[in-house]
Amino acid sequence: MTKLDFGAYTREELKAFANGGYTVIIPLAATEQHGPHLPVYTDTMICERVCREAIIQAGSAAKLIMAPVLSIGCSGHHLEFGGTLSFSSSVYYQMLMDIGRSLHIGGFKQIIFLNGHGGNEWMMQQAAVDLTMQYSIWTASASYWNLAKQALMDIDAQRIGPVPGHAGAFETAMMMSLLPDLKADGLKKEHPSTISITKELTNVFAGRRGLITGYDGYTDAADGATKDMGDLFFAVIAKAVTEWLIQSTNHMQSMKDNDERE
Repeated sequence: MTKLDFGAYTREELKAFANGGYTVIIPLAATEQHGPHLPVYTDTMICERVCREAIIQAGSAAKLIMAPVLSIGCSGHHLEFGGTLSFSSSVYYQMLMDIGRSLHIGGFKQIIFLNGHGGNEWMMQQAAVDLTMQYSIWTASASYWNLAKQALMDIDAQRIGPVPGHAGAFETAMMMSLLPDLKADGLKKEHPSTISITKELTNVFAGRRGLITGYDGYTDAADGATKDMGDLFFAVIAKAVTEWLIQSTNHMQSMKDNDERE
C-alpha cells in the first residue's frame, strides 16, 4: 500500500483530503475465468495498474486518491465456465451507490469510477448518474479501453485481435507485462470468432448466453501476444487515462468553485 491509496491514511487525513478538493478514483474490476491460460484476477490486475500509473503520471496536475479496487463485479455470464465470482447487477449497482454515499458522507465531492471489466459498464454508468441525482457531488465514469480507443487504434493494437476482447491476445499481452514468466507457448493459434453487430456502435447491446464471452469463454487466440506489446499497451492506455483524469477533475473542481461562489 502506497500514499496513492485511500486505505493508507487515517480518518483525519482523509477528511483533510476531502476538504482540500481531492477526487476519489474507484477502480472497478472482476474475478472471473479468463480462458485456460490467464488468472481469474486478470481484470483486477490490469485495472489496478492502469489506475496507479495514471494517478502517478497526473502528479500535481490533479488531486487524486485511489479507493480499494472492487475486485468482484458483474460476471454472471462467466459463471458456467467456473473460476468466477459475481454479484448480480442489482446488488452491484447498490454497492456502487453505497460507496458513493459513504464518500459523500465523508466529505468528498468528486468521485470517478474507472472500469476494467465490460460487465460492470452498464451499472457503473447508472450509478454515476444516480449519485449526482441524490447527492450534491460530481461524478464521472469510464472504461479504460474507451478512454484509450483512439490511442490504441493509432498503434494498430487491433492487429493481434479484438480490443479489449476477453482473454485473447490483447489481455494476454498485458498480463505478460505484469507477469513476465507468463508464456503463450502451446496456446491455440486459431480460435472461432464471434462477429459482433454492435462493435462500431455506442450503447447498443446484442448477445446470447454462452457467446457473450466468446467461444469456450474467450474471444480470440492469444498466441500472438508478447510482453513488449503489453508494455506498449499499458503505456498508451495510462497516458490516455491520465489526460482524461486531469481534464475531468479540473472541470469538476472549476464547476464546484463556481457553485460555491454563486
